[in-house]
Amino acid sequence: MVVRWPRGRTADVAIAVAVLAAVTAGSAQSLYAPRTEPWSVTAVGWALILAVCGALALRRVHPVAVALFTLVTTVVYYVMSTYDGPLLIAFILALYTVAEAGRPRVAAAIGVLAIALVGAGTAAGNGSINGIGLFMLAGWLAAVVLLGGLRFTAAAHAREAEQRAATEERLRIARELHDVVGHHLSLISVQSAAALRRYTKDRRRGEETAEESLAAIRATGTEAMRELRAMLGVLRQDGEDAPTAPARVLDRVGELADRARSAGLDVRADVSGPGRPPAEVELAAFRIVQEALTNVVKHARASTADVRVDRAPGAVTIEVTDDGHGHATAGTPDGASGSGIGGMRERARALGGELEAGPGPDGGFRVRARLPHEKRTA
Repeated sequence: MVVRWPRGRTADVAIAVAVLAAVTAGSAQSLYAPRTEPWSVTAVGWALILAVCGALALRRVHPVAVALFTLVTTVVYYVMSTYDGPLLIAFILALYTVAEAGRPRVAAAIGVLAIALVGAGTAAGNGSINGIGLFMLAGWLAAVVLLGGLRFTAAAHAREAEQRAATEERLRIARELHDVVGHHLSLISVQSAAALRRYTKDRRRGEETAEESLAAIRATGTEAMRELRAMLGVLRQDGEDAPTAPARVLDRVGELADRARSAGLDVRADVSGPGRPPAEVELAAFRIVQEALTNVVKHARASTADVRVDRAPGAVTIEVTDDGHGHATAGTPDGASGSGIGGMRERARALGGELEAGPGPDGGFRVRARLPHEKRTA
């Protein structure tokens, strides 16, 4: 059977009850030991014990107020009662909570106040604590404040790491949406513009050619919805076993070429090599090819494009070239939308690879990427 430790308010109440039990066990002598004080004083002492331990249940809601209350009440208890129980435990816990809540300076100030009050009592002739005991108490309180501050710092770092992970996940989802939706919408825009030009140029002949373009638009839209549903299905899955990409996604590079051809671009695609890269590498390579072809269709004013993907045992190499006049976004690292070339480069770097984008040696534009991975064979 798995025992779950209580959390939140339940945990605070449980800790308060545990402290009350410990203080009760240490203070029980006041009920059976030879009388050194009136029963009325003993009753007030037990009332103070109940009040201090009960206040611990609110220590996370009002940490400073609870710490000050436990300090004053504990001092009154030790001054009044001759049966010194371990009520100091409650104050130490309350002081730790103040530091853990991110207020170490306030906790240190309360600790100094406690030392001052105890020191004043010692100087006034209270024999409950001597100089050595006062020094030890100061060490305990300093350690408690330091421990609470370290706990707060560790929790803050954990929250920052969680926020960074959430931000990275949002960026990853944004890249996926950009690659899936942006690619298809770009093709739809080009195809619909071509259909409109054909229909306007020659109504009698354009009706047939426009019908072909509209059919291509419909196919592109259907494919966009299919990929979007597949991606959302992956995002809905929890756990480490959730798939990150379809198996052998690079085998679908030909589909990317077909879509670009439907937009009027002559594409030659070649995927070769015996390697079997991990799913995340295949997905990144596929998205790089997809984004590169989208940029060619949108910006290059090219008539032909060549896509070469080499699945070597230790790395996947991608090269996309065209015969256009250069991309309108080539001068900026992130492209016009901020998610084009920059997004491709970010994908490559995330896997320890590299990506170059710029004018090709024979003119046009070239995108070349290398994505390393552990060697695996098909």
